[in-house]
Amino acid sequence: MEKLILRRVDRRNEEMILNFGPQHPSTHGVINFIVETDGEVLRKAIPDVGYLHRSIEKIGEMVGYPGFMPYTDRVDYLAAMFANEGYAIAVERLLKLQVPKRAQYLRAIACELNRIASHLVSIGSMAMDIGAVTPFPYALREREYINDLIEALCGARLTYNYLRIGGVAYDLPQGWRDRCLTFLDHFDSLLQEWDRLISFNEIYERRLGGVAVISREQAIDYGLVGPNLRASGVDWDLRRDAPYGAYADFKFDVPVGKGWAGVVGDCYDRYYVRVLEMFASAKIVRQALEKLPEGEIQVKVPKKPKPEAGETMGRVESARGELAYYVVSDGTDRAHRVRARTGSFLAMGIIEDISPGLMVADLVALIASLDVVAPEIDR
Repeated sequence: MEKLILRRVDRRNEEMILNFGPQHPSTHGVINFIVETDGEVLRKAIPDVGYLHRSIEKIGEMVGYPGFMPYTDRVDYLAAMFANEGYAIAVERLLKLQVPKRAQYLRAIACELNRIASHLVSIGSMAMDIGAVTPFPYALREREYINDLIEALCGARLTYNYLRIGGVAYDLPQGWRDRCLTFLDHFDSLLQEWDRLISFNEIYERRLGGVAVISREQAIDYGLVGPNLRASGVDWDLRRDAPYGAYADFKFDVPVGKGWAGVVGDCYDRYYVRVLEMFASAKIVRQALEKLPEGEIQVKVPKKPKPEAGETMGRVESARGELAYYVVSDGTDRAHRVRARTGSFLAMGIIEDISPGLMVADLVALIASLDVVAPEIDR
């Protein structure tokens, strides 16, 4: 009879392996983190993705070029205009199309309004994750105004399918311009109220300042993009530094992290860069409405376009940073290869490196400050 061996349990060892997600409200989507903790202190947090994979890129190779446009909305449902635009630009380059100037301006207007709407969800949910419940309804209220504007423009409030290969689907409705300017006047004062309510709240600043710092070098090494990159002190924005569409015609500020509440690249910088970006987006929409040229909103495109064999990339500055589509044509009416490079997927890679030594509650702040959205991670 085998000798029974009793193992002594070390009850002083508090290390645990936990699943943080995949349906935890603070993960901002169906995402899981395998968390190794020693009490409340993290040893590490490892992203475990794949719960929302839908083969969207493969679908782009199975349907025609125009038919894939509605699917791009699902790459990032909070910033669907950018997901439309990046794909449209890639296909337009394959087809050697020149988008009308008015359509370029309408794209900029729609995208910048969508950026504000996306950032409102980001900063509102981040405040709620930290424990401040009141700001989130404030943010959602303003987002509803934008949803009303976009619904009047294209008939949808979330997955827009507004852009088309060669232009946009609809022109501005009658009275829409004045309605939008009225909202922007209101929104400028709202942002100042928001700063008084939460941004400059001493508790909020001390809670986020110096937490989960990402240095400039780390941000570059891990390929961070958008607000997450700029919050670490890297002054780079596609709209200004590699302009596409109508952005070369606009003047706007590019906010960069300055250590407002602690250290450059901390959670607070990633939060406040987004607040300042909303000011910049409102400024761009105003300029676009004032300079809006006359003309067509769409060039003629065959129902089944067949671009010459080749490859190209369309890049846009989405709400979560650079969103790029790599599209390969084999000369038929369907793409040979479609690949999307998204900001949320890139942001997930740095979490394991940043997490050791953080408190479990700080992991919530880190995830919220990176503004990841699950469909961009898995696609």
